[in-house]
Amino acid sequence: MKIVQGDEVEWKRGLQHRGGTFHYRHLLEGKAGDPGNFHLGIGQQDGDFVSPRHRHNFDQFRFQLEGTSNFDRNGKMEAGTLGFFPEGAAYGPQSSEGRSVTAVLQFGGASGNGYLSPREVAAGTEELKKFGTFEAGVFRRNDDSEGRRNSDAYQAIWEHVHAARMDYPKPRYRDPIMLDPQNFEWRPLAAMPGVSEKRLGTFTECQCSAALLKLERGASYRAGGRSVYLVLSGTGVAHDAPYRPLTALHLEEGETVELVARDQTELLRLVLPDLVGLARGSAHVEAAE
Repeated sequence: MKIVQGDEVEWKRGLQHRGGTFHYRHLLEGKAGDPGNFHLGIGQQDGDFVSPRHRHNFDQFRFQLEGTSNFDRNGKMEAGTLGFFPEGAAYGPQSSEGRSVTAVLQFGGASGNGYLSPREVAAGTEELKKFGTFEAGVFRRNDDSEGRRNSDAYQAIWEHVHAARMDYPKPRYRDPIMLDPQNFEWRPLAAMPGVSEKRLGTFTECQCSAALLKLERGASYRAGGRSVYLVLSGTGVAHDAPYRPLTALHLEEGETVELVARDQTELLRLVLPDLVGLARGSAHVEAAE
C-alpha cells in the first residue's frame, strides 16, 4: 500500500504544452513503461487555461473538487461531478471558469498503449522545444525540422518519446461520460456495518470503475487492491497511518487495508483496469490530423 497526504504535497507548474496557467499536486503513480502505468494528481486551473479539442490514447477519470471545468460541446463539470474520458474519444475545447480544482486519474487502457508519466511528458516537452514551439495545446514544428508541421501537443510528445507514430485506438465510447453522483442512491455494503456505496459505473472490457464510499463514525472498511482511493471528507486511520481530506491510497492486486473512521468519511474509489494478458498497442487506427 502507498499512502500520500495530498495537502502536504507542493503545487508544481505543469501542462506547459497546453495554454494558460496550470498547477498540479502529484499524488500517486505506477511504473513508467508499463501498459498499466497511471498517475493520480490534483490539477488547479486558473481562468486563462485553455486546451484545444483533442483525444488521448489512454483513459482518464476526473472528479471536480472545486469550481467549473468547461468542455464546450461535451458540457460542464461542476463541483462533485465525475467524468470518464475514454481513450480515442475527442473532447473539448476545454477552459476553466475562474479557479478550477480537479482530481484526475490517467491510466493505460484497454488498447494497451500505456501512459506517459508527467516526468516523461515534461522531458519530452523540453526536448521538442529544440524543434518548434507549443502554442495553445498545439506543437508547431520549425520549417527546417523534419516531421508533421502541426500536431496535438501530447501526440507530438508521445511520438518523440517512443520514436514512433501514435495511432489512436478506436473509441469504445463516442464521448466523455459525465455523472452526477447526487442522483445515485447509497447502498449498504454487506458485512461492513456503517459503510455504504454509490456505484457510479464500470467501463470497457477491462472493467475500470468508479464508486463513492461513505463510512459512518466508528465504521471499518476493508479497502481492496488494483484501486486508488481519495479521501473527500472526514478523518480516520488507514492501518497505522492517519487519513484526512486529500489523503490518497494505492493498493496493488491482492492487497487490502482496514480504514477506521473517526468521523463520517467519504471516499472516491477508482478501480484500475485489468490488463492481464493484454497485448501492448493492441488496437490502432489512423492518427488525427
